[in-house]
Amino acid sequence: MTEPTTPETRLWTRTGFREDEWAHAESADALSGNGRFILPLQAFLVLDPEVRRSARERLGVVLQPGDQLEKIADLLEQLSLVALVFPAFNDGRSFSKGELLRSRYHFEGAVRATGQVLVDQLPHMLRLGFDEFEISNPVLLKRLEEGRTGGLGLYYQPAAVPEPKGPKYSWRRVRTS
Repeated sequence: MTEPTTPETRLWTRTGFREDEWAHAESADALSGNGRFILPLQAFLVLDPEVRRSARERLGVVLQPGDQLEKIADLLEQLSLVALVFPAFNDGRSFSKGELLRSRYHFEGAVRATGQVLVDQLPHMLRLGFDEFEISNPVLLKRLEEGRTGGLGLYYQPAAVPEPKGPKYSWRRVRTS
């Protein structure tokens, strides 16, 4: 009997696939080594404030859907990356967090989607301000390799990423990517 294989996870951005320079770590002990690390929320919160400030360029945090964004709202300037987990296709709480990071908190670092990033979710994530994606879904991997991001060409609502207004009605938006 063969064991099921874990699907390959690749990092994708608007410019295509690239090597991931970040590693997920379970504790702040990882910061003693070289590299860039994504820590769980609790591990990030217990860091000494001076360590957070000095390690900013190599420090990220991962938020689970149940984690409160407000816990890091005043600490965003001490982060280069916020990773938001999508554990299942029917759990959209991380969509809201991604949009709030950009529109309410004006976070300028990287916003990464991790977990179950699916074909039909990617265009919406791009509009909300996500700019990095850990992709393991084979269908989405194939489409992105072919240069297809999908989505609709006309929207009725503005988003965190501004798009030009569509013809005739001020509330229509035209997709630019």
